[in-house]
Amino acid sequence: MSAPDLNAGWSQWPAPAKLNLFLNITGRRPDGYHQLQTVFALLAWGDRIRLRVREDGQVRRDGPSLAGVAEADDLAVRAALLLKRAANVAQGADIGVEKHIPAGGGFGGGSSDAATVLVGLNRLWNAGLDVDALAALGLQLGADVPVFVRGHNAWADGVGEQLTPIALAPAWYVVADPGVHAPTAGLFADPHLTRDAPVAKIADFASGSLLGNAFEPVLRRREPAVEAAFAALSRIGRARLTGSGSGCFVAFATRAAAEQGLAQLPEELRAWVAAGVERSPLLDVLERY
Repeated sequence: MSAPDLNAGWSQWPAPAKLNLFLNITGRRPDGYHQLQTVFALLAWGDRIRLRVREDGQVRRDGPSLAGVAEADDLAVRAALLLKRAANVAQGADIGVEKHIPAGGGFGGGSSDAATVLVGLNRLWNAGLDVDALAALGLQLGADVPVFVRGHNAWADGVGEQLTPIALAPAWYVVADPGVHAPTAGLFADPHLTRDAPVAKIADFASGSLLGNAFEPVLRRREPAVEAAFAALSRIGRARLTGSGSGCFVAFATRAAAEQGLAQLPEELRAWVAAGVERSPLLDVLERY
């Protein structure tokens, strides 16, 4: 008797990382959430999600969740359950997550995983929700989820959910992970955080005048590993922070220039080259289903 095919029934879906090319905090809403402005740039690098439809209605994580995260709290599992309820789907799913995006780095790993589960299972379950409905569901899971659902680089307002597609020049990034899991709540509570930046316009970003991140001075002050990463990256270009995590990056116009910059970094710094994309690779896979 031949061995069972352990890959039978599984489909593969990309969950790309993102960078915040700048991030300002412009105020605080009555509900306590901060008003942000940022530009999301999607990358060709990220996690990979495996999905398999179950007929018994159960939603299961195949393989371990992140350390310290219960399966019920796993964003990928929560996304599947949310879609199942919203679309009244009888089927279930097995979900596997091949992690490459470091947790706490500000690269959007958990949000992207959740978005990919929403998009992938919506198609595999024939749930029939349109992209606006999926983005609205995603917002219930996190402010970054809608941009991954929509799959395009975007200017963002509000808490990050008001998205305007934006065209970005081709870019390659040297991305670094200092290995610090930045606590978002603690950063927002830091007294040194600038919360009243003037409201900017897309034209300001296009002019090159918006490059900073409100969390950068806070993290560099709090985390020696982040300060060391900035010192190393600053020798090859303009170092920037992404999101509210510890990840940082330098942008280059060509892959060759990015590879040359990477070669100049100290070996102890975990860093790599990632290409920017015009649209999410998730949309390319979606077109095949």
